Amino acid sequence: MEVDGYRLEEKLHTGGMAALWRVTDLKARQKKEDEEKISDLIMKVPLLFSTDDPTAIVAFEVEQMIMPKLKGSHVPRYFDAGDFDAQAYIVMEHIAGTSLRTRFEDAPLPIDEVINVGIKVAHALQDLHRQHVIHLDIKPSNIMFRSNGDAVLIDYGLSRHEKLPDLLDEEFHLPLGTGPYISPEQVLGVRNEPRSDLFALGVLLYHLATGERPFGHPTSIAGLKKRLYRDPIPPCQHNPAIPNWLQEIILRCLEVEPSARFDTAAQLAFQLQNPAQILLTARAEKATQDGFFAVLKRRFRAAGAEPLLQHSVSEQLSQAPIIVAALDLTNGTATLADNLRSITRRILETQPGARLACLTIRKINRIGMDEGIVQDGQNVHVKQLVELKHWARPLNIHPGKITFHVLEAHDAAAAIIEYARNNSVDHIVIGSRGSSSIRRYLGSVSAQVVAEAECTVTVVKSQNT
Repeated sequence: MEVDGYRLEEKLHTGGMAALWRVTDLKARQKKEDEEKISDLIMKVPLLFSTDDPTAIVAFEVEQMIMPKLKGSHVPRYFDAGDFDAQAYIVMEHIAGTSLRTRFEDAPLPIDEVINVGIKVAHALQDLHRQHVIHLDIKPSNIMFRSNGDAVLIDYGLSRHEKLPDLLDEEFHLPLGTGPYISPEQVLGVRNEPRSDLFALGVLLYHLATGERPFGHPTSIAGLKKRLYRDPIPPCQHNPAIPNWLQEIILRCLEVEPSARFDTAAQLAFQLQNPAQILLTARAEKATQDGFFAVLKRRFRAAGAEPLLQHSVSEQLSQAPIIVAALDLTNGTATLADNLRSITRRILETQPGARLACLTIRKINRIGMDEGIVQDGQNVHVKQLVELKHWARPLNIHPGKITFHVLEAHDAAAAIIEYARNNSVDHIVIGSRGSSSIRRYLGSVSAQVVAEAECTVTVVKSQNT
């Protein structure tokens, strides 16, 4: 069978609203100069006559609008679409990897695997949010993994693109999502809150770590509304092997109020990658659910809850960036350190939701014996960590919004660039000791960071910026 020059080879899957077919492009529409040619394509075809749910049709229209706008390794590559006046379809890249759904049957999983999944999905969400899209249906079957390990988010039928019409919000007034993963604000009809995706990721992490769903599998509006007032059983009750810092992260993701969760997916990934620097609260040690009166109080408050006006995804990301202050504690001057702190303070004053990572590099030799980590009776790593904290103390930042990192590397610039890439850093503030003939010839660390970093870079000098 052929549809618009695509030969349907094999039906791969039939879901509640659509079927997936492996197809061959008989017209070879990929450009010859395209270096990323995809030989394996799939066609998604809506099941128009197998359901009387109108949301299925609207959701397919939404996906047809959103998918051409997406790019990058964390989404399937879009190729083509057909309209409803003939045969509706979407042709996209076939992700050859595995679905997260296959691992849920084995939960609870090893803690290291749970953390690794959380980091990968959080990075994928941050990339999606930067493209102005909130997924709103994060669940195991909508998460794939490429052969290189990258998480891929699929199925954008319930998603919201802040720069496109929200057809689902315009036409329907019931909560849209998948019961176990839908956020409290989605229950109230809010569809423009990016932290809804972090709530769903918290549900995933809870299930992967414990083998249980934090809110069960509700199928009614009344059942969904319970998450507005009934807190989940602490994960450690199901699995005592869960470290307290991971319970802190999971329960923070599952907070009723979006403002009590992580500000962005990047900040969540950052915490998962830096557990030693997580500020623990009562969540970390929580052993039982809240008592009757606490739940009753929340229930009365939830009974009169109204949807709140939320920031757009772009506004939320811009108000909660990850900022790196890169210092040279060995060769830098006091004046340069003061100037760098002054510029960092100015940036933080304009972005109160930011997280600051103070970073320095302990240089090691590329080849041969490295100098000992203990010098003059002091541990060099610890000494530099203390100096970082001393430098940052005048900034008077809340402990939960600042971390300190001493990286060991032979190439300082490469280490800073890699750190920024791995942690979805938005802004690097780095000092420069000025010009010299040697630095002009060999190139400076700050110049290399400016040239290669995939984020904003501010270079601070001893005299001016």
